[in-house]
Amino acid sequence: MTVKEIFETMDYGTAPESAAEALAWLVEGSDRFGHFIDGKMTAPATAPGEVFLAKNPATGEVLAHLTQASLGEVDMAVAAARKAQAKWEKRGGKARAKVLYALARLVQKHARLFAVLETLDNGKPIRESRDIDVALVARHFYYHAGMAQLMDEELPGRAALGVCGQIIPWNFPLLMLAWKVAPAIAMGNTVVLKPAEYTSLTALLFAQICQEAGVPKGVVNIVTGDGAVGEMIVTHPDIDKIAFTGSTAVGRRIRQATAGSGKSLTLELGGKSPYIVFEDADIDSAIEGLVDAIFFNQGQVCCAGSRLLVQEGIAEDFHARLIDRMSKLRIGNPLDKCIDVGAIVDPKQLERIEALIAKGGMEGTVHQPCPAPEGCFYPPTLISGLHPSAMLMQEEIFGPVLVSTTFRTPEEAVQVANNTRFGLAASLWSENVNLALDIAPKLVAGVVWVNGSNMFDAAAGFGGMRESGFGREGGWEGLMAYTKPKGKTTTVKPAMAHSKPDTVEVLNLDRTAKLYIGGKQARPDSGYSQAIYSPKGALLGHTSLASRKDIRNAVEAAQSAKGWTKATAHNRAQVLYFIGENLSARADEFAQRIRDLTGTTETKAKEEVADAIDTLFTFAAWADKLDGAVKPVPMRGVALAMNEAVGVIGAFCDDRPLGGLIDVIAPAIAMGNRVVAVASEAYPLAATDFYQVLDTSDVPAGVVNILTGSHAELAKPMAGHMDIEAVWSFSCADISKTIELESAGNLKRTWVNFGQTRTYAARDWLAQATDVKTIWVPYGE
Repeated sequence: MTVKEIFETMDYGTAPESAAEALAWLVEGSDRFGHFIDGKMTAPATAPGEVFLAKNPATGEVLAHLTQASLGEVDMAVAAARKAQAKWEKRGGKARAKVLYALARLVQKHARLFAVLETLDNGKPIRESRDIDVALVARHFYYHAGMAQLMDEELPGRAALGVCGQIIPWNFPLLMLAWKVAPAIAMGNTVVLKPAEYTSLTALLFAQICQEAGVPKGVVNIVTGDGAVGEMIVTHPDIDKIAFTGSTAVGRRIRQATAGSGKSLTLELGGKSPYIVFEDADIDSAIEGLVDAIFFNQGQVCCAGSRLLVQEGIAEDFHARLIDRMSKLRIGNPLDKCIDVGAIVDPKQLERIEALIAKGGMEGTVHQPCPAPEGCFYPPTLISGLHPSAMLMQEEIFGPVLVSTTFRTPEEAVQVANNTRFGLAASLWSENVNLALDIAPKLVAGVVWVNGSNMFDAAAGFGGMRESGFGREGGWEGLMAYTKPKGKTTTVKPAMAHSKPDTVEVLNLDRTAKLYIGGKQARPDSGYSQAIYSPKGALLGHTSLASRKDIRNAVEAAQSAKGWTKATAHNRAQVLYFIGENLSARADEFAQRIRDLTGTTETKAKEEVADAIDTLFTFAAWADKLDGAVKPVPMRGVALAMNEAVGVIGAFCDDRPLGGLIDVIAPAIAMGNRVVAVASEAYPLAATDFYQVLDTSDVPAGVVNILTGSHAELAKPMAGHMDIEAVWSFSCADISKTIELESAGNLKRTWVNFGQTRTYAARDWLAQATDVKTIWVPYGE
């Protein structure tokens, strides 16, 4: 036999990883586990209905008996976290850093045990849990230990939120725990964490190392169970923040359940991420990247490159090479170090995948060149020839299934890539760096990988847009979700519009102030207006009462003004300075209007105008100063954190006639957003005067739209509008719950006051006016 013949007939042998240590750890716990509450494990449940099973998805074998948490046990965990929180925060960042460093070291010391237990419980290949998951877990605790060390100096104006309820999924059980727990406790919060019902074992092992690391009692609490336990956490009145990673459907229900509760919320949800291959790409490299993008963890990855977009000129060749590569994938025992694709996490998930393919696969051509063994396995699958709106091109499958279509031009690639309700991640492949860096900012995704896929690091923010959720995990931006501005809030004092007197005094010529939509004065669709009186009973004028249709028109105008977002930051700054200059020229006039509306003193009226001018100048200055960052990720490459405009922002102003309007307009448009602002309900005439300033300040039509009317009536259509990306409210009207509830439709960002007022630093406004997109660019041959 020749060497060539030997080489061609060679096959991989098995390289099984021993599960002995992990099984011994389970036996040590008698295969039965309670919860981790207040620094110790509770007694495991034994009664029927209170116990559920942890199973090995590859074999179906029972690994352990776990305890279904009751409401009483969740209450105990929350109470323990609440009791520990103030003392933990008071210890200071440097003391907390030592504990996080200890956790990081212990994760490394127990790395193989964690990896094997993760594979037994989840079904992912051992080389993935060993080389990727556990290594990233240690990295997250090391990184956030450093964040805790630096907090006092670098985040002097921020404080912990309090008690954080955290609910994590089954696809990355230990890694998602680290993503949630590390930043939370680093910033001085305490946590009540619920691991996924299918995969709780590594969380319980983590509880053990919390004891070994000296984590104070009550700082980390872990309760196990099904979705009902998660619901108990979400609705618990003594939890300050909810952090959830999981499906979009559940995320939407959480947004609705927490509406009006005052809880901070971050959601990292589903995705249907495009994987774009241009004709100049290194095809073999792109195929290897694609194997990692979609078959990693059996495709059970929220940011999986599950939607392949190939340029037409290379599509036939690319698909042929891809099918050949898929035929060589190895599927089987996840504990075998030679395995590429492991087991699906549970038979229910396998049934879901099979049902989706049976329903939508007939729209294309199904390729399954590598059969799967018996059991809870699904073969790597390619479905080609689909059109962009096909069901499988739009729905998240969450399995090792790749769907494919083609495109002709870069412009079409962007259109097809963005033709989804999700916005979590994207990959693009091209040897032309100019093309790559032109396309990346145009993709609606929180993370973009250039010539790569599934790159993660604690220093680089990760999170989505659209129905992929909001908030970031990792980096400095991730800490915003676990901190709040220091200082106490005060209750908003409602301003009451002055009522009609018995004898009406008319000042000068009566004028009906119209709405300002698309750069023009517009009559309200309702046809109604309201009289505005001074404190002394003088009729100052009439303002329009906007309706749902006026919001629709304003949003259409804002969406048509996308050129403002594309304008340079320098140009936006120039316009803001111009607005400030023109307002300054009419300062006395606006001060008098404020006095007429509110009855305040001349000094206070002039101070409000001066503050408004200063706000415009401040955010004009910030327009070209808010830097992105090059994240120090451990690779040959850069991860660029770029600040992008959110899009269209709907805003409800407070009752400072001019200041409340300028506060929301200035930071929003400085960052390239377009605004639909609802002026002070009690004192709207200053806002309708202000659009005359806009008309003379080179503000493009549609960038700023000003409505007047009832905040309570406009809150629902504003927050529910599918083409608005964020809603802010500083209104004295009780509309915070309505806004959060209605925002669940497209999971838009919200920033509401819950009837409280506080002073925000400029950077807080800027953070709300931007999304951080992380663009990974590896380099080297």
